[in-house]
Amino acid sequence: MAEAMKFTGAKTKREAVVTAVERFNRLKRLEQLNARVRGQFRDFMTQADLQAMRAADLPKS
Repeated sequence: MAEAMKFTGAKTKREAVVTAVERFNRLKRLEQLNARVRGQFRDFMTQADLQAMRAADLPKS
């Protein structure tokens, strides 16, 4: 419990538990969202596209 209080910054055990449950629930909601939208962004830029765009925006010295 001391470790949970340290990581959450809580001053009481109750606060540590509430914070931990809220973070857990948020993580699970994000995992569900990720599972639903995974693979749906076919036209999204690739890493190579992003690097090329950034290289084009750099000032020439």
